[in-house]
Amino acid sequence: MVIGVPKEVKKDEHRVAMTPAGVHRLTQDGHKVIVEQSAGVGTGLSDDEYAAAGATLADVSQVWAQSDLIVKVKEPLSEEFPRIRPGQALFTFFHFAASADLTRAMVESGAICIAYETIPDANEKLPILTPMSEIAGRMSVQAGAACLEKHHKGQGVLLSGVPGVPPASVVIIGGGVVGTNAAKIAAGFGARVTILDLDLERMRYLDDVMPANVKTLYSNPTNLRDAVRQADLTIGAIYLTGERTPKLIDRALLKEMKDGSALVDVCVDQGGVAETTRPTTHSDPTYVEEGVVHYAVANMPGAVARTSTYALTNVTLGFVRQIAKHGAREALRNDPFLLQGLNVIEGKVTLQPIAELFGYPYISAGQAL
Repeated sequence: MVIGVPKEVKKDEHRVAMTPAGVHRLTQDGHKVIVEQSAGVGTGLSDDEYAAAGATLADVSQVWAQSDLIVKVKEPLSEEFPRIRPGQALFTFFHFAASADLTRAMVESGAICIAYETIPDANEKLPILTPMSEIAGRMSVQAGAACLEKHHKGQGVLLSGVPGVPPASVVIIGGGVVGTNAAKIAAGFGARVTILDLDLERMRYLDDVMPANVKTLYSNPTNLRDAVRQADLTIGAIYLTGERTPKLIDRALLKEMKDGSALVDVCVDQGGVAETTRPTTHSDPTYVEEGVVHYAVANMPGAVARTSTYALTNVTLGFVRQIAKHGAREALRNDPFLLQGLNVIEGKVTLQPIAELFGYPYISAGQAL
């Protein structure tokens, strides 16, 4: 199979979908890997390293035109839509729930769209999404701490506090991978941390493993409202597989939050936890609504590209090898977990929440194949 690795075109996205080590493994398997020139520069990987691993270096048009399988990090953007061919397989983060335009373009392309974020494992975890969620969760506290600084229009609060001055209050909405990692870092700073979640078993687990400055709170409208009104930093950390994030913070509630407090919405890829969330970039990451500093960068791990690239390719390579060995259709038939990553195939929507959200007929992945 011919596998293409294009350079990411999303603003401030420095990751690359394949390391030279991954290229070497695929070429050893007998496949051809075409890497776009300078694709790895943002991660510190040179064209020479890719060439030494067996890659063919090419321009962007050749990568897309010659490849049976395109492996990316982020969803295709409008400038990439015309390059996609019917029957071509795309393996990347799609997050369709956040974009009707992307969904329509992929349906119309006739491509086979396999989404990293909906592939589970035998333990019902999301093995490809998890490392990026770990990174985003940890980064959310760094970003939030900066947002609270006065020159970023924050209220001028130090997360840790100092002797004689109390630490900041951090409220994390969601106790999954993002929320757990955010809580670890915020607790390490010395902040007073509250995690809201609906899963009582999860909260029991978090209550056991977290330090004393982390508390759990059952998430209902009253508790959520009381918590975010008192928070210095609120972190949106909810993920529902393939679905749009519920809007738990409306504008009315935002008006009740502290002036100069911060909202870091890690959920932005799926639409965001707040009514006022809109995607931002690393070069222009924040804006202020109702006195609250919003940070809603849609590709947070892209800022730590080297760490993120290696963490991502550690978990994607096995799936790429399966697809390359058997072809996309046969690989999907053979692996029930990979099959759940199939969101769109040749004009058919195979992820029910997306079909319902955007008004497409739903057909199961098995039937579509």
